[in-house]
Amino acid sequence: MTSQDSSSALSATAPLPKQRVKMSAARRREAIEGILYTSPWIIGFLVFIAGPLLASLYLSFTKYNVLRPAKFIGLTNYIFAFTNDPLFLPSIGRTFYFALASVPLAMIGSLFVAILLNQKLVGTTVWRTMYFLPTLTPIVAAALLWRWMLNPDVGLINFLLDKIGIEGPGWLSSTTWAIPSLVLMGLWASVGGSRMIIFLAGLQDVPTEMLEAAEIDGAGTWAKFWRITLPMITPTVFFNLVLGIIFALRTFDIAFVATAGGPARATWFISLHIYQNAFTSFDMGYASALAWVFLLLILLLTLVQFRLSGRWVYYAGER
Repeated sequence: MTSQDSSSALSATAPLPKQRVKMSAARRREAIEGILYTSPWIIGFLVFIAGPLLASLYLSFTKYNVLRPAKFIGLTNYIFAFTNDPLFLPSIGRTFYFALASVPLAMIGSLFVAILLNQKLVGTTVWRTMYFLPTLTPIVAAALLWRWMLNPDVGLINFLLDKIGIEGPGWLSSTTWAIPSLVLMGLWASVGGSRMIIFLAGLQDVPTEMLEAAEIDGAGTWAKFWRITLPMITPTVFFNLVLGIIFALRTFDIAFVATAGGPARATWFISLHIYQNAFTSFDMGYASALAWVFLLLILLLTLVQFRLSGRWVYYAGER
């Protein structure tokens, strides 16, 4: 290469450092703008979620009743929960009983309603709206309505059962029927809600070509659903299952309004136990410990679900 060629090459590459400086400055400006735009969410997360979360973790190792400064006591709250609290373990058992009773029924009911509403019939939009309306009812109003309907003496349900010769149970006033009553109330409020909408979206993503090909091969309605539709929507089923279990275990409002944990603590869920210790007894340290134990249980259960999902969840992009 000649000296002239070398000088021209150097002159051609000389402006590059300035160009790189300008590009990095532009990217830095974009980054600053991005941080400014997201700063309200970041501040809200730190103040209202991360901050209280870390504070509750610290308080779980203390004795704190709001009126006096927190006193560090180590693992005493956790040890007391598993050894001396007569309500802790039974409340967890009732919570899981409610979840096991409500989640499968809610999943099946929501999927069934989604299949019905996925049929291309006249008035489908109206039916979708009608099924979704119960979820818009405030939970307090729904609980009060169902308390009247399930009243063993003057309630509508037992009145109708009596008309066909069936003696109605005690419902919310019975230790045996209290949790099934809450399950019934929860199903009314949730079957046609967001879970159904998610199932409906999953059903609409099933390729119609596969269903038509199966029909040409002689597959019936049940065979098409079991062999094609259900495997194709297993990611949607898994998503609804994880969220459904978490929400069921967190159930508080419907039990608090309808039964207040009764009768005879038959509906005393872990959420009510945490609430009672925190805002009735004002034992914030012990309530924080209970909340963290409950969080770890939910986290463990969710991890188990993800671990087992590989055996039955089908993703179209996987080979």
